[in-house]
Amino acid sequence: MNVNQYIVERTVKGFFLHILLAVFAATCLFPLFWMLRCALMTNDTVFVDKSLIPQAIHFGNFGQAWSEGNFGIYFFNSLLYTSCVVIGIVLVSSLAAYAFSRLKFPGRNFFFYMFVAAMMIPLPGSFVPLYRLMTVLGLINTRIGYILCMINVGLSMSILLLKTFFDKMPADLEDAARMDGCGRLGIWWHVALPLARPAVAVIVIFNSLSVWNEYILAQLLLNDKSLMPLQRGLMVFQGAHSVDYPLLMAGLTIAAIPIILIYLSMQKHIVKGLSSGAIVG
Repeated sequence: MNVNQYIVERTVKGFFLHILLAVFAATCLFPLFWMLRCALMTNDTVFVDKSLIPQAIHFGNFGQAWSEGNFGIYFFNSLLYTSCVVIGIVLVSSLAAYAFSRLKFPGRNFFFYMFVAAMMIPLPGSFVPLYRLMTVLGLINTRIGYILCMINVGLSMSILLLKTFFDKMPADLEDAARMDGCGRLGIWWHVALPLARPAVAVIVIFNSLSVWNEYILAQLLLNDKSLMPLQRGLMVFQGAHSVDYPLLMAGLTIAAIPIILIYLSMQKHIVKGLSSGAIVG
């Protein structure tokens, strides 16, 4: 094969690969486009107007969805829950993963595999013991109780990801930090955690998605509507016999914006974390 044939073959392969990726990207983005399209329509036209771009655009759906869905308090609750849970998961899982990876203590492998085994238990399977535990602790219908439960939900996977990352960390870095006077916590904070930024970014986006979209556990633990997360506001637009699709889609668009912004702000770290083996696959 001469140089010209190689260039032509590579160009053709690259062209079809880009076509395939474009089709895949369009398939992923189309539901978001359709959600935004329906959010700009009315109940009278959502099933009548067949055009890709609505003939009549109604931006008022967003304001109406915010007010009727009581999104103010629910949005604040979801922001609070997501921030506290993600910070808690990053701190606890990084400490635990560092201990499992770099420290030698009796039962280390046993406790680590216990965390790994917990991932095989579906969340609904733990509802009864979790509810009884929260009742005994007096944490039913409290923000702190819900936050602690959500931290527990995301710990196992986060510990596994970070331990995999810490296992690859050169021992020379720890020795150098120790010579500079750092103790175990100092090495974790100044060396291990900064190096694990790609893995932390993966943990942040995955757990942010999990907490932001969670509704079932909130229904179990929270009785007061003022404590419910954002997903509770979306239920207002879904009646027993009818659904207000434009307002529901407007609410979904509002709910999706923070997660999209988090992903865009951490995109480089997430790609680096995935490519460097932060996820065991």
